Amino acid sequence: MTDDQSLARPSGQVSDNPAKVSRLGVVGAGQMGQGIAQVAAQAGLDVIIVDAAPDFAQAGIGKIKKQLDRLVEKGKLEASARDKTLGHLKAGAGHRDLHECDVVIEAAPEKEELKLTIFKSLGEVCKDDAILASNTSSISITKIAAASGRPDRVIGMHFMNPVPLMKLVEIVRGLPTSDATYHTTVELAKRFGKTTIEARDIPGFIVNRMLIPLLNEACYGLYEGLGTAADIDTGVRLGLNHPMGPLELADLIGLDTCLAIAEVLHRELGDDKYRPCPLLRQYVAAGWLGKKVGRGFYEYDPQGQKKAS
Repeated sequence: MTDDQSLARPSGQVSDNPAKVSRLGVVGAGQMGQGIAQVAAQAGLDVIIVDAAPDFAQAGIGKIKKQLDRLVEKGKLEASARDKTLGHLKAGAGHRDLHECDVVIEAAPEKEELKLTIFKSLGEVCKDDAILASNTSSISITKIAAASGRPDRVIGMHFMNPVPLMKLVEIVRGLPTSDATYHTTVELAKRFGKTTIEARDIPGFIVNRMLIPLLNEACYGLYEGLGTAADIDTGVRLGLNHPMGPLELADLIGLDTCLAIAEVLHRELGDDKYRPCPLLRQYVAAGWLGKKVGRGFYEYDPQGQKKAS
């Protein structure tokens, strides 16, 4: 640890003993929120999901059920385990329904003002000792923490997509994040079966600081006609031994999310190497956001399978 990092943290060890977590709230019933809720419920926590409307939260639970049903059909999950997991999931009507949760994880779209508004609300309605975590990919945890009114109990908990399959969680401490909050969050991630790494609160953290420039450069490659999308992806998969090509991965993440992260990196770090590719902006403007809408750099059928080009 550098001297700067040591100075950036609260002095003194608050507690090495993680708090017990039995009730979890998830704000956002989209792809990431569904995944976080699923792994939490599978770990035996009671989970309440809320979104902009109760119907959205209930729809999120319905999609989790479909995922679990597919695992049962493939023989990868017992029906009893599916039913037990679903029994831990509940849709809430709004933030006030999270008032008794021990930890609340925000998984809303990557928009700074939206996240600040959510954390202000959570700081007002959640119990005093609740930990508030953000799944943000790039936005300052310190800024988010300040909006909550309880900055020592706010932390970044950045899951990878898709959450049930990806083993990594980045833990990001803001300047005021307490040791107790950190230790409880790390232990919670371990209960989910995840491996954690600690990242400094600098835009993009560790993973996206490296990933987004790669995806953006692949967009530039397509924009400049270096090759087709398939050629670029095949080159990276077979030439660099990556499991997935960068344009395929961008479609999976969501091109709107990729653009939002690139914009944060460009704005906050002030380096033109993070400047979003014009083609990425154009695709987002067209509504071609990737796999979740059936079209991005590739086209997808209703089952999410890539169509033959």
